[in-house]
Amino acid sequence: MRLRDDRGLGDLDVHPVCIVMIEDDEGHARLIERNIRRAGVNNDIVPFRNGTDALAYLFGPDGTGEVSARRHLLILLDLNLPDMTGIDILEKIKANPHTKRSPVVVLTTTDDAREIQRCYDLGANVYITKPVNYEGFSHAIRQLGLFFSVMQVPENS
Repeated sequence: MRLRDDRGLGDLDVHPVCIVMIEDDEGHARLIERNIRRAGVNNDIVPFRNGTDALAYLFGPDGTGEVSARRHLLILLDLNLPDMTGIDILEKIKANPHTKRSPVVVLTTTDDAREIQRCYDLGANVYITKPVNYEGFSHAIRQLGLFFSVMQVPENS
């Protein structure tokens, strides 16, 4: 997956997109990465098993988010994490001026209509309910990987 930066009239700059995966279930994390790779996406995937570590990566030691300025990030977010909710993480990502442009794909077992609406209201770009069976989950992630291969990801400010 590559980002085209065509803000000016000159040559297009191509920037790699880093995929930040926030998923506490190790089996799901391996399945997600394997099937994204099967879809031909070779970008870096930076995995986190809890929200605290993921937010430290996204916002840096000073907590300002300046560390993510000018990064091209795509965030895969599970809602059910051991230390905080994915909703809290989504809220923080979309409220920060340095990460608010990063697309957030919610990948979760939760299919409650109110929860889905809340995620979109907070700025989630895509909400996917994880299929219960292995084959369905694998197929859904491969399809997501194909989507990643054509999507444009903006630079954070």
